[in-house]
Amino acid sequence: MLSPVERRALRARAHPLKPVVLLGQHGVTPPVIAAIEEALAAHELIKVRLRGIEKEQRDAAITELAASLGAEVINLIGHILTLFRAAPPAPAPKKVPAKKKVSSKKPMRKKFSERERPMAERDKAPRSRTRRAPR
Repeated sequence: MLSPVERRALRARAHPLKPVVLLGQHGVTPPVIAAIEEALAAHELIKVRLRGIEKEQRDAAITELAASLGAEVINLIGHILTLFRAAPPAPAPKKVPAKKKVSSKKPMRKKFSERERPMAERDKAPRSRTRRAPR
């Protein structure tokens, strides 16, 4: 059972949603229940449009849907029903011990920029050809 604060928050989340399932003149049928079940599993919070059903039949259909799906009725405005069913918590991933990395490559020599090189190496290094001669 949801508290009034939780219901209000769910109504706010459902406001921009469009109806996912349309319930027609045939009422609650197994394919409709399967479609709503699939939508609840994917989204947790859905809207269902109830068209072509009289008010007394609509109330019975709503209670039947909520009972058969294990969902809670959040809101009913006109022909639009909002249902919520919390998704089961995802199982925690198994922790696999990390393997120690063994590298077959030789360690890389540290590269220096021209200014960071030791003085003896700077003198031996060939000068670039794009460098201009001083004026």
